[in-house]
Amino acid sequence: MSGYSGSEPLGRTAALEGAPTSARSQAASASQSHRLRSGGLIDRQQPLQFSFDGKVMSGFAGDTLASALVANGVKLVARSFKYHRPRGIITAGSEEPSALVEMRSGARKEPNTRATTQELYDGLVAQSQNRWPSLRRDFMSINQLAAPIFVAGFYYKTFMWPAKFWEKVYEPLIRRAAGLGKSAELPDPDHYDKAWAHCDVLVIGGGAAGLSAALAAGRAGSRVILVEEDSRLGGRLLSDGGEIDGMHAEEWVRRTTDELTALPNVRIMVRTALFGVYDGGVYAALERVNDHVPVPGPYQVRQRVWRIVAKRSVVTAGA
Repeated sequence: MSGYSGSEPLGRTAALEGAPTSARSQAASASQSHRLRSGGLIDRQQPLQFSFDGKVMSGFAGDTLASALVANGVKLVARSFKYHRPRGIITAGSEEPSALVEMRSGARKEPNTRATTQELYDGLVAQSQNRWPSLRRDFMSINQLAAPIFVAGFYYKTFMWPAKFWEKVYEPLIRRAAGLGKSAELPDPDHYDKAWAHCDVLVIGGGAAGLSAALAAGRAGSRVILVEEDSRLGGRLLSDGGEIDGMHAEEWVRRTTDELTALPNVRIMVRTALFGVYDGGVYAALERVNDHVPVPGPYQVRQRVWRIVAKRSVVTAGA
C-alpha cells in the first residue's frame, strides 16, 4: 500500500497488493460491513487502503474519509470540544461540526480536518483528536459528570483568585482540556501558491442552480468562473436524482459540464472554496490542488489562494 505510515501491520491487506483488481475489490467489499452492495458514486474497481487511529481499513475511489469510515462500521470518530462527549458523523459536507480529525503525520500533520470533505486516497493516515489515552476510553470524558456546574461564565467567576494562578495554572489547564488538534512542530515541506483571476460573472456553487447560471452566462459570451468546493460538479443532484429538461439528473450534469468545459470563456474550478468577499468586487478562494493525494508531485503546490475580481456574482451555495 503506497504511502502508508501507520503502526499496525497490514496483514491480509498487504498480501492482496499483488492480487488481481477483482480479487482486491471483492476483499475490500467484504471487509466493509456497512457498505451498500450497489449504487453510489464510488468506483468499486479501485479499492483503497487507509488507517484511522492505527487500524487499517478499506474503501473505494470516490469515497470521502467519512463515507469510508461509515462503510467500515465506525460510528465514534471524535470527542466534543468541552465535555468530551462521544461524537459521530452528522453531515456530508463542509458544514460538519463534529467529525474533525488529524490528517497525515510528521511535518505534514494537519489538525481539525473535516472527515466529510477529505477525499480518500491510498495510504491515507488519520487520527482522532481531543482525547487521551484513546478515543473510546477518553479520560477527560469525566467532565460530563460536572456539566451541571459548568454554566456560562463559570470559569471567570470561579478562577478569579488568587489572581497569579490564572496565567500560570488555571488558563493552561483549561486550554489543554478544551483544545482540539495539535499542529505539526516541523517545517512544512510542501509549497503553496497565490494567483489572480478576472471575470464578468463569478458563480459560487456547482449544483443545479450554479450550473444553470454558468451555462446561461457562458452562452451569452460573458467571462465566467465557476467555483465548487467538492471534487465534482452536481451538488445535491448527485444524490437526489430526478429529471431536468427531460434527462436524468446525472446525464444532465454530464452534458452541462461537457458544454461548459468546451466554452473558451468559462473556467471551472473544483476543490475550490470561496471564503471571503471584499471591497471592489474582490473575492478570495482556496483551491485544494493536491490535498487528495499523499504527497504533491514534483514542482506542484499543495494549495493555492485565489484573488478573483468579478463584475457580478451569483451565489448558489446550496440549501
